[in-house]
Amino acid sequence: MTTKTLKASAAGTSVLPALFAVVLGFGIITLTGHVQASALHDAAHDVRHATGFPCH
Repeated sequence: MTTKTLKASAAGTSVLPALFAVVLGFGIITLTGHVQASALHDAAHDVRHATGFPCH
């Protein structure tokens, strides 16, 4: 009895997630770079309250 095993190509399966991570990271950095600091602070503050973490 012979058994055949199939190997997935590591290069073919890891390109898409890596590309997605790069695009997502670039988008986050670009968007946060154009937002005022007070708006980022207020958004983070609201998320802390929404998730139940005390912040003051």
